[in-house]
Amino acid sequence: MIFIITSKEIFKKENSFYRILFLLNFFLSQYIIFSVHLIGYLDHVVFLLTILIVYLIQRKKILLSSLIATFCILIHEISFFLMIPISCFALIINEISIENFSFKNIFSKNIVKKLTLFLVLPFVTTISVSIYQEIIDENYFSLIFNYLKQIPFIAEKPADSVSSAYTKSFSYYFKEESVSFIQRLFISKGTVFYGIPILFSLWMIFNEFKLKQNIQLFILLAVIAFIPLVLHSIAYDTYRIWSFPFMILFLVFWILSSKFKSDKKEVRNLLTIEIVFFLLAFLLVTLVPNVLFDEQTERFSLISRIVIIIPMFIMLYFIKKPQSKRIEASKNV
Repeated sequence: MIFIITSKEIFKKENSFYRILFLLNFFLSQYIIFSVHLIGYLDHVVFLLTILIVYLIQRKKILLSSLIATFCILIHEISFFLMIPISCFALIINEISIENFSFKNIFSKNIVKKLTLFLVLPFVTTISVSIYQEIIDENYFSLIFNYLKQIPFIAEKPADSVSSAYTKSFSYYFKEESVSFIQRLFISKGTVFYGIPILFSLWMIFNEFKLKQNIQLFILLAVIAFIPLVLHSIAYDTYRIWSFPFMILFLVFWILSSKFKSDKKEVRNLLTIEIVFFLLAFLLVTLVPNVLFDEQTERFSLISRIVIIIPMFIMLYFIKKPQSKRIEASKNV
């Protein structure tokens, strides 16, 4: 689905260098690496259904998209943080043109009505699941834990981990993990290794869709992109959580691209600081080994990584050359 969306966006309109660098950064990002490693987790299902929901919202099928979101929350409560914000963003952008966007317009009667229609069922479901976990799930923890311990090849630690993952409530995890929230968000390896490429993706979106003319829209999409990082307060799988904003920004890019009307007259070359920013982000997503689950890392050596990225630099050079000629031609005109 990601490749289908990307292919359509690439062939639908003339590509700027911002668009190319955004997509390159995304497809090299830690989210793609984790997607391969997380086979068996429900993140794939959540994001696949999110794509479907955005597609339905773009076609004004609000009630159907709300029902699917509700179903997804029953699959995994994490959907509330990953799916709901970006879906609301899609609904808002579908109703308000990028040029006329403002926070004030979000609170118009029409938008509030549609947001309410979309949010009521998922919100009630999330509250219901949370209450259910608080009241009943402690009994299920003991049941699952004792069952797993009876299996000879399952040790006590993984038995406890699996039982907790399926039964412990948000309040339990918040109490256990929230003390590390600030450290995980601002003072960790993820802050640098993931944070810089995420900020680069934000900057590419800012330039591609000319959001200097609408700072309020940029603030909203930045907030939407960083909402998944709230999960640092209830979960300890730090690197997995840091990878979520990449996919959220990809969806933001898709949503804005479907509504944005490009002005071919406004073309400029990349600034030196933007090139440096890109190189830093590019090297972080390509040369730094990603920490995976179970204390594993990617198996590519540094030499292998360098050999792999050299062709990318060569391709970028040849893409940039004709772009430079085009900019010169537009200046002459």
